[in-house]
Amino acid sequence: MSMEAARELTSVSRRTCTEENVRSAPIPNEIVAASIALRRVLGQAEVVAPTDAVVLIQGETGTGKELVAREVHNLSSRRQRPFIKLNCAAIPADLLESELFGHERGAFTGAVGQRLGRFEVANGGTLFLDEVGEIPLELQPKLLRVLQEEEFERLGSSRTIKVDVRVIAATNRNLLRMVQEERFRDDLYYRLNVFPIHVPPLRERPEDIPALVRHFVDRFARRMNRSIEVIPNEVIETMQRCAWPGNVRELANLIERAVILSAGPTLDIPIAELEQSGSLVARARIVAVLEEANWLIAGPRGAAARLGMKRTTLQSLIKRLEIMRPAGRYAASAEPCVAPCHPPCPSHQWS
Repeated sequence: MSMEAARELTSVSRRTCTEENVRSAPIPNEIVAASIALRRVLGQAEVVAPTDAVVLIQGETGTGKELVAREVHNLSSRRQRPFIKLNCAAIPADLLESELFGHERGAFTGAVGQRLGRFEVANGGTLFLDEVGEIPLELQPKLLRVLQEEEFERLGSSRTIKVDVRVIAATNRNLLRMVQEERFRDDLYYRLNVFPIHVPPLRERPEDIPALVRHFVDRFARRMNRSIEVIPNEVIETMQRCAWPGNVRELANLIERAVILSAGPTLDIPIAELEQSGSLVARARIVAVLEEANWLIAGPRGAAARLGMKRTTLQSLIKRLEIMRPAGRYAASAEPCVAPCHPPCPSHQWS
């Protein structure tokens, strides 16, 4: 490892030890669950929590996968032990092995002292690996080994270290498709996929939006020493019609901005702007994914699977956003069209 990489590792280590809350204490449950879909997720968390099974939490960016992971930890017998989290996408690939497993002094240029990895720090507790799909192929066998054998060696050491760690992984990627494309090991996938939990996107649970809006308004108003008592019904209704490609995180950011701009006791959100921006963002994303999928919606490589939503949900959005297939773009299979064609292609069907 180069001196530059070693300096970056030291910088990343210091930053992540504070930002990632290395020895995180249990936090109050912040999951707002009014919908049946999200209550089902919490029910799954409650079922698996007492065990030590590996949990794979899947869902789009911003759906609250980390909150579900914390819920599993807080309901488990390890709740008084550390909850260690690591965003695998935030660490450069050549530094991730040391971040996970630690290193000895002199293991590489710039390794001036021994450093514990996340598995050692999490011993007896829970290790949350966010964005697990970003782990490089060459590092995946070592992760598989610690999951199966509960042992590993630090970089620069031949001494085997035994650990007792409950692993919860999360991803917004389709790992099964990555396995098929040989970008993720199949044995690691099956080892992680012991107990899968899917967190549905916000657009599939609009009944959660009123409670979420109230939750975020109260949180941000309290931080800013504001008093906002009224949330117009038309604002809530408009929000429930939005696609929310950024999910709960996008909603939280919007509410924070609205609280800042609200001069009185009524939450001030420009409804026209909300409708337009939400539709434009959703439309652009859906069109991009349809292009990638060659305008097919069904099947493992179709647009619905890539977007992580049901086929019927995507069809409804395509209709509402008036998305049209460009002229001359026909599907590369015998499947019927999934979006209106202009002009209609020979196999066009729409329902």
